[in-house]
Amino acid sequence: MATVDGTSADAGVGFVALLVATGALSALATWLAIRYARRRRLLDLPGQRRSHRVPTPRGGGVAIVVAMLAGGAALALATGAGGCFALLAPPVVGVAWVGWLDDHGGLSMLKRLAMHAAAALWVLAAPLAPAFGVPVPGPVGALPSAAVALVVALAIVWSINLHNFMDGIDGLLASQALFVFCALAALLAARGAGGADALLVGAAACAGFLPFNFPRARVFMGDVGSGALGFAIAVAVLWQLGTPRLAATSGLVLCSAFATDATCTLVSRIVRGRRWYSAHREHLYQWLVRCGFSHAQVVGIYMGWNLLIALPVVCWMNRAVPAAGARAPAGLGALLLVYAAAAALWWRGKRGCLRTMRSRHAA
Repeated sequence: MATVDGTSADAGVGFVALLVATGALSALATWLAIRYARRRRLLDLPGQRRSHRVPTPRGGGVAIVVAMLAGGAALALATGAGGCFALLAPPVVGVAWVGWLDDHGGLSMLKRLAMHAAAALWVLAAPLAPAFGVPVPGPVGALPSAAVALVVALAIVWSINLHNFMDGIDGLLASQALFVFCALAALLAARGAGGADALLVGAAACAGFLPFNFPRARVFMGDVGSGALGFAIAVAVLWQLGTPRLAATSGLVLCSAFATDATCTLVSRIVRGRRWYSAHREHLYQWLVRCGFSHAQVVGIYMGWNLLIALPVVCWMNRAVPAAGARAPAGLGALLLVYAAAAALWWRGKRGCLRTMRSRHAA
């Protein structure tokens, strides 16, 4: 994850060309994925648990995965970061592969979770864990280190699945991933930390796919794309968390819209005794669509939270540059306030949607 040398004009032009090529490859691969899906009849049909009204090809997220891997490989060759790319590529491919199989006819939840857990454990295996700031269990302090590693592994698995859950309307996940990658890249670049270039490659891959998925989806991302993006975002947040000159919780604040909706919905279903692992339409974004908001309007609401709340809070958290050798404040208080506000808005939004639906049925 080395950063391209910005002092060289040639390197800068070359990096821009790499981003353009990554986006173009993503767009071309998406077009091919649509043709493939139509030929294989991989279509998501409208139904009670769906938010679309016409049969739509699925699995287009494979284009994002292909573009990220190709762009990442080219970047690694150009910057000499091949070792890090070689370590991160296998779990990306593994998560994408089980998603691809699921898109083609269904895969059991246990098999998918097994691969997600394997990807998380791969990240925690040395030498990746120290680079992310995750303590590796050893003879000294083994129990605390193991506990931290377990929490991080569960967080990675949850990230993979929550981004899958939130991929239910046109453009929502692709725009969210684009925002998170760009915001984290800007933070890392502002502090002179490595990794910004790799995140921009991921953003370019999402940008190439987005026109096919928003404002009206010609193809859905599918589990192949949502799972891989969930994993990539988790790794990006971990990388930022391990950057001492940035507030450690910055990435978690940037992900607050998706994390809050998915987590609050899951907890709500568990408390009410629902089968939390079964398909449903109870996320806030789905309720908003059911109440009459267009997909574009809902994407605008979530992006409004990102740009008007999450991003300014992160900028405020990182307003001061720490002295050399010192860590930036973690920003835990700001994180708790942001998630408390997000949970309150989720609750009020859900109640408002329920009132709207009841009034419609009563009319």
